[in-house]
Amino acid sequence: MKRLVLTAALMMVLTGAARGEDLVSGISQDIIEITSNYTGTDIVVFGAIERPRAAQGRAIAVVVRGPSTLLTVRRRDRVAGVWVNRDSAKFDGMPSYYYLASTEPVDRLAPPRVLTRHGIGAEYLQPAAVGSHHDARPFREAALRHLKQDGLYKEAPGTIDFLSETLFRTRIPVPGEVARGQYNVEVYLLRDGEVVSAQSTPLFIDQTGIERRLFNLAHNAPLAYGLICVFMAMLLGWISSVLFRRPA
Repeated sequence: MKRLVLTAALMMVLTGAARGEDLVSGISQDIIEITSNYTGTDIVVFGAIERPRAAQGRAIAVVVRGPSTLLTVRRRDRVAGVWVNRDSAKFDGMPSYYYLASTEPVDRLAPPRVLTRHGIGAEYLQPAAVGSHHDARPFREAALRHLKQDGLYKEAPGTIDFLSETLFRTRIPVPGEVARGQYNVEVYLLRDGEVVSAQSTPLFIDQTGIERRLFNLAHNAPLAYGLICVFMAMLLGWISSVLFRRPA
């Protein structure tokens, strides 16, 4: 009986040791309300590492993904002196917004197979479906280049601050032109090039007030929305002509 108790205790110790490091994370706010004067904001992503091991070989990556969207990339060629669209490629399931903060440059976080599996790094994002008659790689590179120029895709290595051996935080910008919907804030703990723990937290970005009503009307009743816009334009034009009419 004594031997069984000792064996059970040893198994518990070994199991606890095998569990290794774990990750706990959160965000400063989980809802961002878009109003007429919204120009962008920042959220703070923070976390702690439970049962930490040596800092050597450890890395943190924070990924923010926007709602999935369909990207269409067209190539224009000059034919008879006129620029026309000759070919195109479609990438379905790409995030409309992507931001990566990390303790190391992307290529030093993990091998390409790990980065591709978890979608860490814009170059390693894999669309759900690709539609193209030719090699889609140049179109994909062009799409990523334009998204980065527009500020919708960004990587910021070295922007995670460790407040202690286990506590860390980073600031994530949310531009004013981002799409509305559900975002996912993902935090990865990597050890020697492998993901050992990860957490995902939803972030909701939505419009409020009159902006929300107009948005719903434009999408749910586009004909009525168009007629109202035409009527308002005619009404404002008539009021302007009355106010600024020159006396005879």
